[in-house]
Amino acid sequence: MKDRTIELKPVGVIRTILSNDEVRVSWHEGIDAEIEVFEEYAPALDGIEGFSHVMVLFYLHETTDAQRNTLQARPKRFLRFGLKLQDLPLVGVFCLDSPHRPNPLGLTIVRLLARQGNILTVGGIDAFNDTPVLDIKPYTPERCISQFQLPDWYRLLLGHLQTDRGDSNPSV
Repeated sequence: MKDRTIELKPVGVIRTILSNDEVRVSWHEGIDAEIEVFEEYAPALDGIEGFSHVMVLFYLHETTDAQRNTLQARPKRFLRFGLKLQDLPLVGVFCLDSPHRPNPLGLTIVRLLARQGNILTVGGIDAFNDTPVLDIKPYTPERCISQFQLPDWYRLLLGHLQTDRGDSNPSV
């Protein structure tokens, strides 16, 4: 590949009245929001109403250049459960959901609550207002993975949560 630059055009934008701080603290459940699909892409929504969930790929537009240069980090979402920063392993950002990464892309599965023309109302999204949407895909049965593995460092952190919170099935 000669030129390593890729140009993408947003197909829409996420709309919420919540502040960035309110979105940040709701990361576990996400928020209800609207996805405004630009009019020229509205026909691409035909038939979407029957799906209960969709996957949304979006550009984390508020990530700074310094954050884009981050290649390793600690899984800081575990700090919310009382773990200390020094207890968290330093791992590559491709092992984390951190927005600090070379290509700040977000991918999430959300509940499709309604469609009205070119507007999708979704539940459970974790993106700021005016976040550019790059793509929307249906969540279908072949995407479900029931058997998967986690690395030792992640299982260890989950074990700390089980012990500290008495939770037999923690979700982070």
